[in-house]
Amino acid sequence: MGDDYQTYRLGNFKLKSGGEIPDAFIAYKTLGDPSLPAIIYPSWYSGAISDNLWLTGDDKTLNPSKYYIIIPALFGNGQSSSPSNTPTLRPFPLVLFYDNIRAQHELVTKHLGIKHARAVLGWSMGAGQTYQWATQYPDFMDIIVPFCGSAKTSLHNQVFLEGVKSALYAAKGTSSAGIGKEDAHTEKYGYSGFMPQTRENGLKALGRVYAGWGFSQAFYREKLYETKLGFKGLDDFMVNFWEAWSCSKDPENMLVMANTWQTGDVSAQEPYNGDFKKAMQGIKAKALVMPGKTDLYFPPEDSETEVKNMREGVGELKVFDSIWGHWAGGPGQSKDDMKFLDDSLREFFEKNEFLLADGQSFGWIGRTETCKR
Repeated sequence: MGDDYQTYRLGNFKLKSGGEIPDAFIAYKTLGDPSLPAIIYPSWYSGAISDNLWLTGDDKTLNPSKYYIIIPALFGNGQSSSPSNTPTLRPFPLVLFYDNIRAQHELVTKHLGIKHARAVLGWSMGAGQTYQWATQYPDFMDIIVPFCGSAKTSLHNQVFLEGVKSALYAAKGTSSAGIGKEDAHTEKYGYSGFMPQTRENGLKALGRVYAGWGFSQAFYREKLYETKLGFKGLDDFMVNFWEAWSCSKDPENMLVMANTWQTGDVSAQEPYNGDFKKAMQGIKAKALVMPGKTDLYFPPEDSETEVKNMREGVGELKVFDSIWGHWAGGPGQSKDDMKFLDDSLREFFEKNEFLLADGQSFGWIGRTETCKR
């Protein structure tokens, strides 16, 4: 994928689902000096490590001269262990957010030597990983900023993802076996792969399924694909934005990540045992939750529920007032939303500059030391 990144070997990596990835590895990139406060910024659905870099830079809140920024890649993204780079593992086992964060925690602590992070943040599936970090390792960070994502994949979102999966399955003559599952043929008879033509047909179909969800109704009504993105019309946008994106991906990788997303649920782990409110109350880090007003995957109502279920004073809701739908949070095509996100990060980081994850705050010389229990 043309990225400058490193990999860390995890060995045979056992998954919560009972499966295993043999000789597993996680891909990552770091920016800044390891002595600086650490920020963990995971990748998103289909995204390469480089796709996160738009939010970093000397002119951004995520400034490598101020922070040690760690960008880990999801299993299935083509850089960490994935079907595309583990061809002997078919079908590829179900990987949960839980597994991804356990791998990232090992990377960050054992390999990079980080004992505590200033913040964890991310867009879309990156937001799902952010919530997973905050519930799986609640003492590890001071701040979390999940934007345009969720702590638990909603039923509606699960249904949308069935459409994404079915676009690929239909191309090879089968259908979905259900939420978080393989296709019906694999479930019944064993794995069958993609041929070159079924691969292309499936990925093109996936791109067009996604096209109706990634941006909002208002985005299309206002024809921002022409005025802001420079496409000549709807067909041009379908082919040269959506199909160009989807056809650059591996269908098996997309299915692995879709199942990870589809099964997202921070309460599906100890000590929460399915109690969503308990999982939200397990979050200790200060949380800035940023949904998009017109996001069709992760509407603000879902984020409101997440914040309401957190302990008092932990969560803060701030909505992207944007017609860019899910794309309000990235990857850097809406300039106004980019500025809103970066400004919001800066304000939140500054506001919580003296706060530690366990609720204590500390001061520099001249500040009164306080303890907010």
